[in-house]
Amino acid sequence: MRGQVVVGVDGSKSSLDAVAVAAREARLRGCGLRVVHAFIWPLMGVPLGPSPLGPPEGGLRNQAERLVAEAVEHARDAAADVTVTSAVVTGDALPVLEAESRRAELLVVGSRGLGGFSGLLVGSTAVHLSAHGGCPVLMVRGESDPTEPIVLGIDGSQAGDTAVEFAFAEAAFRGTGIIAVHAWTPWNVEVPSPQDPSTPYASEPGMPADGKERLLSGALAGRLERYPGVPVERTVVRGGARQALIEASRNAGLVVVGARGRGGFKGLLLGSVSQAMLHHAHCSVAVVRGPADTGDPLAARPADRWSWSSERSSD
Repeated sequence: MRGQVVVGVDGSKSSLDAVAVAAREARLRGCGLRVVHAFIWPLMGVPLGPSPLGPPEGGLRNQAERLVAEAVEHARDAAADVTVTSAVVTGDALPVLEAESRRAELLVVGSRGLGGFSGLLVGSTAVHLSAHGGCPVLMVRGESDPTEPIVLGIDGSQAGDTAVEFAFAEAAFRGTGIIAVHAWTPWNVEVPSPQDPSTPYASEPGMPADGKERLLSGALAGRLERYPGVPVERTVVRGGARQALIEASRNAGLVVVGARGRGGFKGLLLGSVSQAMLHHAHCSVAVVRGPADTGDPLAARPADRWSWSSERSSD
């Protein structure tokens, strides 16, 4: 059975943008959409109902129900044929949405909510869930055109293989193409065979350009046959992966990266490249964690599956 697409809402414009994208993603996948609002006020011990001196529709609980109802209507406007359920769940947004991600095919969030600090480029919720979520996390930024190609960051690592699978499935859903980008620098170190996850890079020092092309081809192997309708443009760039992907995102509908590549410090849940994309990409970003990161052998594979609570359903 397919999972649902889950979207977190907090009443902000950013979260409503995420709702519209999530509804379209659910329609593309042929699955339902679940709209979730994390309702933290019961944990604060404050009154939740309307004031005795105020209107009966007042109060924090009614406010939460209204913002979820608005989000459901927004989802209907974006994809009328998608079945929408909604929930107001007691708790902070991070643990609530992380728990929701364990049962979801895709988790969608806005780039900024209502609780962040002015001047930050991306909210803490998107960063946290990209590092800890149990499914791919799609952070919606602005008005990304879903007909534009998907930019896929490739480093040749085993950990990035689930991101490659996600990107091809997503491109097939959208009916668009992929720009596969591999960026390299001269000081890459050799990786033993079989690959050791503790080694930092995927290519040999001084590997010639045709070697980089072979690495890229190897990462794409098998997908071209499984997704014959997805056109792929291959790009090898000498330089840093972050800048190469940020630049490529200018004309993309989505950037897809793994949560962690072969660089960085062992033990970090979110790599520097994926963090840079969340903060600086010019379009929406999908961060895909591998099975080793999530502990779920089916996680991050949309082609395969891809406390008080108020629950509602709308067809």
